[in-house]
Amino acid sequence: MLEVSELNQFYGESHTLWDMSLDVPEGSCTCLMGRNGVGKTTLLKTVMGLLPARSGKIRLGSHDLLGTPAETRARRGIGYVPQGRDVFAQLTVAENLRTGLAARSDKAKEVPERIFELFPVLKSMLGRRGGDLSGGQQQQLAMGRALALDPKLLILDEPTEGIQPNIVSQIADVLNQLRKAGLTILLVEQKLPFARRVADRFCIMDRGRRMVAGEMSELSDEVVTKYLTV
Repeated sequence: MLEVSELNQFYGESHTLWDMSLDVPEGSCTCLMGRNGVGKTTLLKTVMGLLPARSGKIRLGSHDLLGTPAETRARRGIGYVPQGRDVFAQLTVAENLRTGLAARSDKAKEVPERIFELFPVLKSMLGRRGGDLSGGQQQQLAMGRALALDPKLLILDEPTEGIQPNIVSQIADVLNQLRKAGLTILLVEQKLPFARRVADRFCIMDRGRRMVAGEMSELSDEVVTKYLTV
């Protein structure tokens, strides 16, 4: 589904991604892991087209994405939930969700009912402003907005950050439902129990480079200690 190969990215003269490669097979949930500051968010933003790549390859299925703008990548089927959620604070829940419809290939005008099945709380809050929601509710709204475009690939950056435990559990359930329904998922996650619950594959980064990758069942205590323990 997603293929990243020999990707290099710079902030000014600072080399942040070094020949980074990542494969996210169709129908999988791949967790991108690593300590703070190793380039995980930079990689997601580069895949989404929010940061420019200096060189390398990014492919979604048969489509070469390198050099294309973020809106084109969304139309190709990438739904993105950024770190911090970035909901539109002054727009209502309904208006936030409808912004996700703009990139749909079928030009649908109504928010899919499936989103309210996954996140029932959103249906009861359609008239409330996004900025008035709790952190957990905003995360559900951000995920619902990304799903509204009917993505082939859902990218999430730290979806459990600052979220109360009961909502974290709900998000895990939703991601598992989506994966079982065939959606491909790439997420950054620091909480190892959550990652083990939702992901079937992992990729660990360090200093902008890919270090270890494989099936989640292969993530050993030795690897966790070497690359993830603070």
